[in-house]
Amino acid sequence: MMGLWGQGGIGKTTLAKALYNDVFRQFEGSCFMANVRETSKGCRGLVTLQEILLKDILLPQQRLVVSNADRGINLIQHRLGRKKVLLILDDVDDLRQVNALAGEGMWFGNGSRIIFTTRDKHMLICQGIDEDHVYEVKALDRSEAHELLSKHAFPTHQKLEIRTDLVDSVLNHAKGLPLALEVLGSFLCGRREHVWESTLNKLSRIPNKNINDVLKISYDGLEENEKEIFLHITCFFREWNSEYIKKVLDSCDFEASIGFEILMERSLINIERGIVQVHDLIQLMGMDIVNQECCNDPRRRSRLWLYDDILDVLSSNMGDCAVKAVVLKPPELKEICIGANAFTKMRRLRLLIVRNVHNSFQGPIYLPNELRWFEWHGCALQIPEFSSGPKKLVGLDMSYCNITIVPKQLKDFQQLKYINFSNCESLISMPDLSCTPNLKELDLKDCKNLVEAHNSIAYHDKLQLLNLWGCSELSVFPNVIKSKNLQTLNLDGCRKFERFPNIPHELKGLKKLCLEGTAIKGLPTSIGNLISLERMFLHNCKSLVSLPSSIYKLQNLGNLGLDGCTNLSGFPKYEDLADPCMKAGLSKLRWLSLSKCNLSEVKFLEDLSCFPFLKELDLTWNNITSLPASFNKRDHLTHLDVTKCHQLREIHELPPFLDGLWAEGCESLQKNGDLTSIHHFIRRRLTMTDIFPHGQVRLSLSHTSMCGICRM
Repeated sequence: MMGLWGQGGIGKTTLAKALYNDVFRQFEGSCFMANVRETSKGCRGLVTLQEILLKDILLPQQRLVVSNADRGINLIQHRLGRKKVLLILDDVDDLRQVNALAGEGMWFGNGSRIIFTTRDKHMLICQGIDEDHVYEVKALDRSEAHELLSKHAFPTHQKLEIRTDLVDSVLNHAKGLPLALEVLGSFLCGRREHVWESTLNKLSRIPNKNINDVLKISYDGLEENEKEIFLHITCFFREWNSEYIKKVLDSCDFEASIGFEILMERSLINIERGIVQVHDLIQLMGMDIVNQECCNDPRRRSRLWLYDDILDVLSSNMGDCAVKAVVLKPPELKEICIGANAFTKMRRLRLLIVRNVHNSFQGPIYLPNELRWFEWHGCALQIPEFSSGPKKLVGLDMSYCNITIVPKQLKDFQQLKYINFSNCESLISMPDLSCTPNLKELDLKDCKNLVEAHNSIAYHDKLQLLNLWGCSELSVFPNVIKSKNLQTLNLDGCRKFERFPNIPHELKGLKKLCLEGTAIKGLPTSIGNLISLERMFLHNCKSLVSLPSSIYKLQNLGNLGLDGCTNLSGFPKYEDLADPCMKAGLSKLRWLSLSKCNLSEVKFLEDLSCFPFLKELDLTWNNITSLPASFNKRDHLTHLDVTKCHQLREIHELPPFLDGLWAEGCESLQKNGDLTSIHHFIRRRLTMTDIFPHGQVRLSLSHTSMCGICRM
């Protein structure tokens, strides 16, 4: 069994037909079952399909009448169980169809092949088809698309010439979708340039019906949750970050995770490097569905995204409207005047995102209580007002706004999970988080005048992310941290932050700690209570003098960065920890960076029970003269960088599995030092022809420096 999977109009059926015509003679019987989805809808749908299957594979005089689907299954197994057959089931969308026509592969004789075409990848997986046997049919590349369009738009007998830019515009619109290329090519065949121009203008607003009807089949097969998510994405969130979109949709009472999975399985969306991608024609289809809710009156539509439509609705004084979501994001900064009660008539409004818009109205803005996500970047106002009664707001984003202080009214928002006041340079105090018990994320990045972090962050039960990056005036911070669910604490760039709080109890939540550029002089002994910490960055902490021996207790720490800590005396002695229960310190550390730390010796590397699985070590721009004798026993080390270690004179012996060595600018090593270990390293690499088949390593030496880029 195998599957051809892809979006509507992508060419699955065409490919399956070509495959069928190429190989059907190699089988004792064959059947191309077209339009399975449509045919199976009737009251005898599955039975009709079973009769077609038996008729096509058996001789016509052996035609069998099937009374019901169960009887049909028995007949297929009995009559075809010994035959080598080729069966193609085209446009399958339900496991019941598969179970009635093919069931398990064992229904047919040895050497049989069963091929499905479908828009739903999950159905193939449920059928037990391995991922390796699912072929994703992808859009045509530029040259293939041009060839297909030319075939339909410019037959050989046609003498009419069309401008290249118009042809390119059609190709850009179709984005390699064969259905669109065929439909548009056939429609434009024989038409003059002004018709091409008019057609393209129309298509930018209204999708072609023949193309749209095929694409819409995938949408019609979705459940309500997935339909709503799909319309939000096509109308608002194409090419936005997927995690952000999930956060917004979950806040609006949708189940985003399963929704995304289903939409990807149906080839309606794709996620590339965390960004949601949608084919142009599928996006047009989604927008058209919303526009068809009411063609002439935007107040009767569920979603608004066009600037003129939104302004029309906001300026209207007519009564209640159906709008549930508004995203206003013009490409250029717009100055508008939205009155105090402009949004109150949108009683169903759940989502409101405004970017690149300045409101000239100076009074308070009132918002409906049903609102779940409010985002207005650069708003000149304080936090908007809500009507009396329970507030349902989950996300509040007023970054780049002129907020000076967070009002006490925040206590009315018990459902708040996300607050973003980043780049609010006038903000001087952090809100009391005890009045928002469900808060998960607080982003105060680049609040340059923020002085004090409220004591409530120390005890908040739900807080997971606290971002204070770039709060250069922050100097007051709680003395302890007990937030058991805090996962990320970012204090990078807090230049006046001097004392890291005590951690009186073990915290299983905190995984990432960023203290780059702070004024801390040391870490508390209780740092060992961060038992789940995976990454800690202390780059450019110029006042940092020492690290406590309890740092060796961080048994989950994988990355540790100390670049530019110019006053650091080095690592503490492992024996100072005096913990007989620990066989190794920092046992999961893989990456350690100590660049520009003014180190003159690295004795802490002698003890192999410290970070025994270290893979990458950066010692660049230090004053070290040698590496420990035991250094060659670090069997897991693969990358060593000692660039610009001008005093380095000798490397006794390099680790056995080192793959990359950087030693540019180590003048003492070349002029006076021992290069034996490096020569051994190069010879060893040269003999590893199974890994490096060309057997070549470049080593460049000069009288001023050694370029030891022996990176294999």
